Amino acid sequence: MINIRNVEKTYTKGSLSTHVLCGIDLVIDRGEYVAIMGTSGTGKSTLMNILGCLDTPTSGQVELDGIDVLKLDDDTLSALRNKKFGFVFQQFFLLERTTALDNVLMPLIYAEKYPADAAELARGALNRVGLEDRTEYLANELSGGQQQRVAIARALINDPDVILADEPTGNLDSDSTHELLEIFNRLHKEGRTIVVVTHDREVAVRAQRILELKDGRLFENP
Repeated sequence: MINIRNVEKTYTKGSLSTHVLCGIDLVIDRGEYVAIMGTSGTGKSTLMNILGCLDTPTSGQVELDGIDVLKLDDDTLSALRNKKFGFVFQQFFLLERTTALDNVLMPLIYAEKYPADAAELARGALNRVGLEDRTEYLANELSGGQQQRVAIARALINDPDVILADEPTGNLDSDSTHELLEIFNRLHKEGRTIVVVTHDREVAVRAQRILELKDGRLFENP
């Protein structure tokens, strides 16, 4: 489903160049649950952004369902990204003074056509993460774990093929982390492709396959 080959990423500032990714090859099949581990600053988020078509590599190839995404114009790429991916981040990125329901509806604004049953879809997504009784709560009235579940519901609203999660448990306590990982397990059992970027091995071991990013290179981690 996702195929990247010989991907490199270099950041340049003045005369200083920092090589973050060095010749990364990675294939992620449809329905896989993959964890990418690494310490802070190793380039995990950079790799996730390239996988999710949020960033482009300095060199290499990136294919999604056989499509060379690096050849797409911005509008086509944006539409493809909105359809194929749901993103979950450590910081939640919710509108604090907006209801849970309206936060979940946000991605539909960028859909090709706004669904007539959008509110029903959003309520269904919140129900899937156990927040059917919090639809009208403002984001800042919810706990951290509840806010992250709203973020997952938002990621699900377009029925994406892939959930990309960048340190999704970084701001959560142990109970909320457990709830979040159970949601990911359910989504994976439904056939969803899950890619989690994390520094936490307890999170990574929930995945089918663990990869480790070290010194700009990716290694299989048993």
